[in-house]
This record gives sequence, C-alpha cells and structure tokens, in this order.
Amino acid sequence: MADTLHHLFGAASDTGSDKRTLTAEAYHRLRQDIIMGRLKPGEKLRTEHLKIEYDVSAATVREALALLVADALVVSQQQRGFRVAPMSLSDFRDITQTRALLEAQAVSQSVQNGDDEWEAELSASFHLLSKVEERVNGGPEDRRSWEDANKRFHEALISAGGSRWTRHFLSILNRQSERYRTIAFRHAPPERDVHAEHVAIYVAATSRDAELAGLLVKRHIERTLDVVASVKQDGAADMASFE
Repeated sequence: MADTLHHLFGAASDTGSDKRTLTAEAYHRLRQDIIMGRLKPGEKLRTEHLKIEYDVSAATVREALALLVADALVVSQQQRGFRVAPMSLSDFRDITQTRALLEAQAVSQSVQNGDDEWEAELSASFHLLSKVEERVNGGPEDRRSWEDANKRFHEALISAGGSRWTRHFLSILNRQSERYRTIAFRHAPPERDVHAEHVAIYVAATSRDAELAGLLVKRHIERTLDVVASVKQDGAADMASFE
C-alpha cells in the first residue's frame, strides 16, 4: 500500500510539475512574441488560435495569459477575452521619466556604498555585456542575449543601493521598457553608440564618481525615449499600432 501511495502521489507531483513547465514555456514564448512585436499592441489573443500556434492546451494558454496580465503585457477584457496591451509614446515617456529618476538616485547610492564584491559583480556584468555588444547584428537571438546582459549590468549597478523597494520598482519599469527598447534597437540612429554609453557609466561607477554615474545613467535611459519619439515622428511602419 505504501508503495502504491508513493507511486500515485509521485505521479500527481510529476503531472503538476509538467503542467507548470508547459505553462512557463507558453508564457515565455508568448512574452517574447509580444516583446519582439510579432504580436501587435491591441491584437486580440484568441485561445483557440494560440493553443494550435504554441501546441499546448487551451487551459495552458489561459494560465500563460493570466501571467502576462500580471506583467501588464496583456489586458483582460471582461467577457471579451484578451488583447496585447497597447503601446503609446505617453506611456513610454511616463515609464522613462520614473525609471530615470529612480535609477539615477539608486546608482549614486550604490556607487557610494558598494564594496569590493559589488565592484567585482559590476565588472563581470560589464565584461559580459561588452562581449554581447561586440557581436550584436540585430537578430532576435542577439536581441535576447543583449536584453539579458543589459539587465544584469543595470541590476549590478544598483545592487548596493540599499532600498529593496527601489530595486523592485526598477525591475518592473525595466521590464515594461522592453517592447519600446525593441523599437529603439531596430531603429537605432548611427550616431548613437550604446556601448560607449555603457563604458562611460562603468568607468564613472568604478572610479566612485557617484554624481557622474547617476547623471550618465539618467541620460542613457532618456536617449532611448528620444529614439522612439523620433521613430514615431517619422511614421515608421512598426509604430502604426501605437495609440
């Protein structure tokens, strides 16, 4: 009997784990398609279509969509299903201004407080980001690798900042910026050198110039808004779905 119960509960546990894995995979695939613009802002997300597209059950699709609602990348419309969350220049301006203010302050504090361990992690994250930026050619895999490396670098910058709430809110704002960064990444003007911006931030941080590091981070974040605003003004095709 004990062996039978162990087998039954083990099977149930495995089934639950498999279900969570399928949901996580569907969530990540849907999220990536939203971030990369394959699923457009405002586009209706039909469960029956998505379950075929992603080769999962309707229940798994609904669970993944619920997670994306929590991420504010999908909106749930009562009795009318799900849609990709809208994008607008005013939304990105709000995200950018809030993030720039918080991150500049957090970086300044982190530079002042950071110890040798903080500097070692910052150096490691900067080295990885530099390697990624050397080989980026605009493809989706490069885009994902760059996002991951960029996220690690910015998180390392503020990791000694002291306030866990500031770090939490910045994580949310950074994730909300991803769709807009995809547009900036795609339309980056030749005069903008993002790697040079990262180098300047890293040098200021490791030189323990807290004020300059904070100022450079603020400008770095705001430049992405400038690129997106310019693309919007030029009427680029991938901005057609902007509100």
